[in-house]
Amino acid sequence: MTGSMYASVAGLKAHMQKLTVIGNNVANVNTQGYKKQRTVFRDSVYSMYSAGSNGSMSVGGMNPSQLGYGSMVGSIDLNMSSSSYNPGNPMDCALVGDGFFLVGTKDTANSTNPEDYADFSADNLKSLNLTRVGDFKIGPDNYLVDSKGNVVYGFMSTSEVEEYVGADGKPAKRQKVSDQLVPIRLPRWEKKVETVNGEEKVSYIIHYARTDIGPDGKPVEDAAGKPANKLVDDKPIYNTEDGGNQGGNQGDADATAVDAEYEFAQLSSISIDSKTGCISGISKADDKPIVIGYLAIGSVANPNGVTHIGNSYYKCQEGAGALSVSMLGGVQKDLGISQVNGSMAPAGGANPNDPAAGTPEYAPGTDVVGTGATEMMVGFLEAPNVDLAEEIAELITTQRGYQANTRIITVTDSMLEELVNMKR
Repeated sequence: MTGSMYASVAGLKAHMQKLTVIGNNVANVNTQGYKKQRTVFRDSVYSMYSAGSNGSMSVGGMNPSQLGYGSMVGSIDLNMSSSSYNPGNPMDCALVGDGFFLVGTKDTANSTNPEDYADFSADNLKSLNLTRVGDFKIGPDNYLVDSKGNVVYGFMSTSEVEEYVGADGKPAKRQKVSDQLVPIRLPRWEKKVETVNGEEKVSYIIHYARTDIGPDGKPVEDAAGKPANKLVDDKPIYNTEDGGNQGGNQGDADATAVDAEYEFAQLSSISIDSKTGCISGISKADDKPIVIGYLAIGSVANPNGVTHIGNSYYKCQEGAGALSVSMLGGVQKDLGISQVNGSMAPAGGANPNDPAAGTPEYAPGTDVVGTGATEMMVGFLEAPNVDLAEEIAELITTQRGYQANTRIITVTDSMLEELVNMKR
């Protein structure tokens, strides 16, 4: 007789958990980039009252008789579909379609680029956070950051626009960009003072992020003949804030000391191209256009399977599948970037700074692909996909379900009371 009470208690718990999900959706009805959740109920355990049987030549079959013990939360799904977009600041970005912006701390680069370069895999990229909220700005430390201070990852320019011969054999121009996934920051400039006809003339030379990838696209060797690796910059991969180098010589031991002498370039009218994710600005010294770098977009096999970690950030864990790096508009082809975080490494995966490591060989990274149908809107932020009317309707049905379960408990209690009173 009390089985109904147990079933109703299970129903109360399930409806209370659904109410929590609805409350969270309603609470985030104005949260930029929020993705609503949905509660799916499953029936709970059963006990066998009588077993079923097959029919025979003389009698028919019987269906099994089972007693259920309530419901349970089967899953809490994430709906990553887009809804609408709200106007924002000039550097705000919103993705239309699948994909995420890649953000993290400056030290996260150490996880995405392990010291054992030959052992790099796409799983190393999962240390980065994913977000749909592109509220970007240039921070006080001259890095591209979001509103929570996390640096935005992408590909840095390593030179000015250069000429090359395109696939059609015709001359073309392109920006030279490193294939290393790093925090995006402003370039530095070197101030030069020259005396011309008795007057001082001040000029500025832009110092882009330096890299060890040569003009032929292959890694170059340092002065000691060892294979250089990764970006060589004021804060390259494995370099600490105080200028120390955790990963050894990355191709230029004096890179930190040299670049530290130069100030960050002062740029105005910094903008982001909606078609390619190109971040550019105008030099305040000579009004010259400067390309800072390109945004990287993260794509996962199952967008609805990412894991919430709070503050509109997600992690690509087991439920989301593989994480790949993409670029908007297929611009990676024009930039000559086919893989991210590829490097030179000695045979056997030994440390590239070990002279006895063996003959260097190229260790490929993970492929950089196009974003397909994904596009980006600049000057907008993605609105939450919460439909308030739908949530209120769900709230009403949940309330009624909760009331019905409490009524079952009340009726069961009344019946038990009658049973006890029979003894009087």
